[in-house]
Amino acid sequence: MTQRILLTTTSFQDTPGEHHAMLAQAGFEIVRERGPLPEARMLELVATGNFDAFLCGDDAITRAVMQKALPRLKVVSKYGIGLDKVDVKAATDLKVPVCYCPGVNHTTVAEHAFGLLLAIYRDIVAENAHVKAGTWKRLTGHELMGKTIAILGMGRIGKEVAIRARAFSMNVLGFDKFWDFDFARHHDVVRVETIEAALKAADVVTLHVNLSPETKHIINAQRLALLKKGAVVINTARGELVDVNAVVAALKSGHLLGYGADVLEQEPPPKDHPLFACPNAILTPHIGSRTYESVARQASMAAQNLIAVLSGQKPIAQANQV
Repeated sequence: MTQRILLTTTSFQDTPGEHHAMLAQAGFEIVRERGPLPEARMLELVATGNFDAFLCGDDAITRAVMQKALPRLKVVSKYGIGLDKVDVKAATDLKVPVCYCPGVNHTTVAEHAFGLLLAIYRDIVAENAHVKAGTWKRLTGHELMGKTIAILGMGRIGKEVAIRARAFSMNVLGFDKFWDFDFARHHDVVRVETIEAALKAADVVTLHVNLSPETKHIINAQRLALLKKGAVVINTARGELVDVNAVVAALKSGHLLGYGADVLEQEPPPKDHPLFACPNAILTPHIGSRTYESVARQASMAAQNLIAVLSGQKPIAQANQV
């Protein structure tokens, strides 16, 4: 019987590369959907889909979805590294391997974080609009050199941000429960023991932590108040890390110079999202890892993981033990 794959990640589908040939050569029947899909749509698909595998993005892979996909479901292969939309515990209970793609997009996301930061500091979006409208309006921006950046989360992406921040001659603070002393010493990163201490010292705060019950709304009204007036917050991790209403209030009051985000708590967002009314919020549609180079790496690893499990072999990276 031909193995049937549900493919939902749009980056995988929209970007050409060897990953398409890998799935084709494996002889899979592929059902394509445009994610991220909510639980209700996933349940509709698996009710009649008879899928052997999910190759997913940020779709809701819940316990109910996986239970309904059994007994045929053999693997969930996540395109990317974030597993907050996959119920990994449920997958483990149901003996479904969950694969993911560590180490493939850290440089790409770090570069995007600086793209957002430079857009805010140098008014790039506003100035582009002025020039194209025929108004030669020259705004005065800020430079990065000498500013202090606080990196919350010093994993792969946070480390790449630190390297680039030092190249801009920024002072770098880092917060993480698990500290890489060798990296910090080599790249002149100062460790701070608490988020509050990091915020008080920062001109720029950039978020690179995983989403969990502990980190939801890690940036809230109380913590925003600790930032100096004119600070910037950059979020290329998960929208739920910030209390969006608190960020909007800080932007409108002028306490925050800007908020640069590649992620929102609901994607795509509603047309009346409160950040849309803030000209000093620079938003992109979750494209931090969406480059031709990064997609090729992520998609190939996701395909390799899926093919390996379905052929009885060990995947490159698996998040659970089953």
